[in-house]
Amino acid sequence: MVKKNTVVYWIELSEYDLDTAKAMLDSKRYLYVGFMCHQTIEKILKGYYAFKHDEMPPFTHNLAFLIERSMLTGQLTEEQKDFVDGLEPLNIEARYPEYKERLLKQLTAEKCREILAKTTDLQQWIKQKLLEK
Repeated sequence: MVKKNTVVYWIELSEYDLDTAKAMLDSKRYLYVGFMCHQTIEKILKGYYAFKHDEMPPFTHNLAFLIERSMLTGQLTEEQKDFVDGLEPLNIEARYPEYKERLLKQLTAEKCREILAKTTDLQQWIKQKLLEK
């Protein structure tokens, strides 16, 4: 049985990563804003999964997989689904040099502020789902 502490653990990690994404934006490290936003959503989804299934979440970084396994797919708006689709590659592409240059050109301050705002909204939406149960 997964204890409440496990869910709290994932929520706290998600909050920490969101704060890190904000710090990366403030320091103009745009490549890592996207990466940390992905991490924020990944970890809140893992918390939701643990809560929903009363077991540890799977070892994956795939947001769509976590959403599906958490049974949230039908509850997401089309805008949220589109956002997750755009966020998904930022986890991998930020890690590899061949993608970094192209990604850096796309991640402007404005784009990063938008990603951060949508990440905050989605994270809060998932946290609210945890409170409803």
